[in-house]
Amino acid sequence: MPSPFYLFVGAASWPVLRFAYRLRSTGAEHVPPEGGCVLAANHNSNFDPWPLGIPLFPRRYLRFMAKSELFNPVLKPFVQAGGAFPVRRGQADAEAIERAVELCRAGEIVVMFPEGTRRKKGLNKRYEARPRSGAARIALEAGVPLVPAAIAGTDRLARLSRLRVAYGPPVGLDDLRDEPLREAAQIATDRLMAAIGELEATL
Repeated sequence: MPSPFYLFVGAASWPVLRFAYRLRSTGAEHVPPEGGCVLAANHNSNFDPWPLGIPLFPRRYLRFMAKSELFNPVLKPFVQAGGAFPVRRGQADAEAIERAVELCRAGEIVVMFPEGTRRKKGLNKRYEARPRSGAARIALEAGVPLVPAAIAGTDRLARLSRLRVAYGPPVGLDDLRDEPLREAAQIATDRLMAAIGELEATL
C-alpha cells in the first residue's frame, strides 16, 4: 500500500501536472490494473517518475530504485515514503535486483530506466551506451509483464514544457522463459528498447 506521503504528493501533483504542464498520456490501459509488472521508460530527468506515475494514480502506484546516497538520515524517510528503494549506482547490485523481483511478485509496479542514466542535453543519437538488461531480468525472474513507456518534456520543466507520456503493450517474453537468463534478458532488452523508441516517436 502507498504511504500517506505518497498519496499526498500524488494528489497535490495532479493539478500541477494537468494544468501547469498540460500532461497528456496515452496507453495507460496497457499497464495491468492489478498484479506486478516492470514499467521501463527512457530517462531524461530525475523527475521522470513523476509524470510516469500520475496517469496511473491513485489506481496504481510506483516503486523505483534510487541511488543509495539519498538514503541518509535526513532524506531516507521521505525517499522511502515516496516509493523508492536503494541501489548502488555503477555496480551490479544483486540486492536491489532481488528486492525489485520481490516487489513485482508481491503485485507492485517497479519502474526501471534501461538507459541507466539521464541523457545528456543535445545528444543526437538515441542512446549513449548499450542499455542495461536489469528491467528485462527482473520481469523474467518475477514472471511479470514488461511494459514499455516513453516520456517527453521532463528535461524542460523550468520552461513549463508540455509533458507527454505513452505506455505500450507488454513486450513478448513467453518464448524466452525457458532460455538461459542472461541471453533471454538481452533479447528482451533489445525488444524493449525498440518498443520504447516506437513510443517516443509518437510523442
